[in-house]
Amino acid sequence: MSKENSSASAAPTDSNATVGSVAGWVALYTLARLLLVVVVAAVIMGVGALVGVQVPLLVAAVFGVLIALPVGMVAFKSLRLRVNGQIASVDAARQRRHDDLQSRLRGNSD
Repeated sequence: MSKENSSASAAPTDSNATVGSVAGWVALYTLARLLLVVVVAAVIMGVGALVGVQVPLLVAAVFGVLIALPVGMVAFKSLRLRVNGQIASVDAARQRRHDDLQSRLRGNSD
Protein backbone atom coordinates (compact mmCIF):
# COMPACT_ATOMS: atom_id res chain seq x y z
CA MET A 1 0.00 0.00 0.00
CA SER A 2 2.81 2.42 0.76
CA LYS A 3 4.30 1.67 -2.65
CA GLU A 4 1.01 2.72 -4.27
CA ASN A 5 0.96 5.94 -2.24
CA SER A 6 4.55 6.78 -3.12
CA SER A 7 3.94 6.19 -6.83
CA ALA A 8 0.77 8.26 -6.74
CA SER A 9 2.58 11.14 -5.05
CA ALA A 10 5.37 10.85 -7.62
CA ALA A 11 2.85 11.31 -10.42
CA PRO A 12 3.42 14.37 -12.52
CA THR A 13 1.06 17.12 -11.44
CA ASP A 14 -0.20 19.61 -13.97
CA SER A 15 -0.07 23.09 -12.48
CA ASN A 16 -2.46 24.31 -15.18
CA ALA A 17 -5.06 21.65 -14.46
CA THR A 18 -8.61 22.92 -14.44
CA VAL A 19 -11.86 21.26 -13.52
CA GLY A 20 -12.65 21.01 -17.24
CA SER A 21 -9.36 19.30 -18.09
CA VAL A 22 -9.78 16.91 -15.17
CA ALA A 23 -13.29 16.07 -16.38
CA GLY A 24 -11.92 15.36 -19.86
CA TRP A 25 -9.20 13.04 -18.56
CA VAL A 26 -11.65 11.28 -16.24
CA ALA A 27 -14.01 10.78 -19.20
CA LEU A 28 -11.16 9.36 -21.30
CA TYR A 29 -10.12 7.01 -18.48
CA THR A 30 -13.73 5.89 -17.97
CA LEU A 31 -14.19 5.31 -21.70
CA ALA A 32 -10.99 3.25 -21.85
CA ARG A 33 -12.11 1.11 -18.92
CA LEU A 34 -15.58 0.57 -20.42
CA LEU A 35 -14.06 -0.31 -23.79
CA LEU A 36 -11.88 -2.88 -22.04
CA VAL A 37 -14.98 -4.43 -20.44
CA VAL A 38 -16.66 -4.66 -23.85
CA VAL A 39 -13.57 -6.25 -25.42
CA VAL A 40 -13.21 -8.81 -22.62
CA ALA A 41 -16.92 -9.68 -22.77
CA ALA A 42 -16.70 -10.07 -26.56
CA VAL A 43 -13.67 -12.35 -26.19
CA ILE A 44 -15.56 -14.46 -23.64
CA MET A 45 -18.53 -14.77 -25.96
CA GLY A 46 -16.27 -15.48 -28.94
CA VAL A 47 -14.33 -18.20 -27.15
CA GLY A 48 -17.61 -19.68 -25.99
CA ALA A 49 -18.88 -19.74 -29.57
CA LEU A 50 -15.67 -21.39 -30.78
CA VAL A 51 -16.00 -24.09 -28.16
CA GLY A 52 -19.67 -24.54 -29.00
CA VAL A 53 -21.11 -23.08 -25.79
CA GLN A 54 -23.60 -20.25 -25.89
CA VAL A 55 -22.56 -17.76 -23.22
CA PRO A 56 -25.35 -15.39 -22.17
CA LEU A 57 -24.58 -11.69 -22.63
CA LEU A 58 -25.16 -10.92 -18.94
CA VAL A 59 -22.73 -13.63 -17.82
CA ALA A 60 -20.11 -12.42 -20.32
CA ALA A 61 -20.63 -8.84 -19.13
CA VAL A 62 -20.25 -9.77 -15.45
CA PHE A 63 -17.08 -11.72 -16.11
CA GLY A 64 -15.90 -8.90 -18.38
CA VAL A 65 -16.21 -6.44 -15.52
CA LEU A 66 -14.50 -8.78 -13.05
CA ILE A 67 -11.59 -9.46 -15.39
CA ALA A 68 -11.28 -5.86 -16.61
CA LEU A 69 -11.01 -4.39 -13.10
CA PRO A 70 -7.45 -5.52 -12.36
CA VAL A 71 -6.37 -5.52 -16.00
CA GLY A 72 -7.49 -1.91 -16.39
CA MET A 73 -5.58 -0.85 -13.28
CA VAL A 74 -2.39 -2.18 -14.84
CA ALA A 75 -3.07 -1.39 -18.51
CA PHE A 76 -4.11 2.22 -17.91
CA LYS A 77 -1.73 3.04 -15.04
CA SER A 78 -0.21 6.11 -16.69
CA LEU A 79 -3.65 7.51 -17.48
CA ARG A 80 -4.83 6.83 -13.93
CA LEU A 81 -1.76 8.52 -12.45
CA ARG A 82 -2.28 11.52 -14.70
CA VAL A 83 -5.91 11.84 -13.55
CA ASN A 84 -4.83 11.50 -9.91
CA GLY A 85 -2.13 14.15 -10.36
CA GLN A 86 -4.56 16.57 -11.98
CA ILE A 87 -7.14 16.01 -9.26
CA ALA A 88 -4.45 16.70 -6.64
CA SER A 89 -3.43 19.87 -8.49
CA VAL A 90 -7.00 21.16 -8.69
CA ASP A 91 -7.56 20.30 -5.03
CA ALA A 92 -4.36 22.10 -3.98
CA ALA A 93 -5.40 25.20 -5.93
CA ARG A 94 -8.84 25.06 -4.31
CA GLN A 95 -7.24 24.73 -0.87
CA ARG A 96 -4.97 27.73 -1.55
CA ARG A 97 -7.99 29.83 -2.58
CA HIS A 98 -9.86 28.67 0.52
CA ASP A 99 -6.96 29.51 2.83
CA ASP A 100 -6.55 32.92 1.16
CA LEU A 101 -10.25 33.67 1.63
CA GLN A 102 -10.12 32.57 5.26
CA SER A 103 -7.12 34.81 5.97
CA ARG A 104 -8.82 37.78 4.30
CA LEU A 105 -11.99 37.17 6.32
CA ARG A 106 -9.91 37.13 9.52
CA GLY A 107 -8.33 40.42 8.48
CA ASN A 108 -4.85 39.02 7.86
CA SER A 109 -3.31 40.51 4.74
CA ASP A 110 -0.32 38.33 3.94
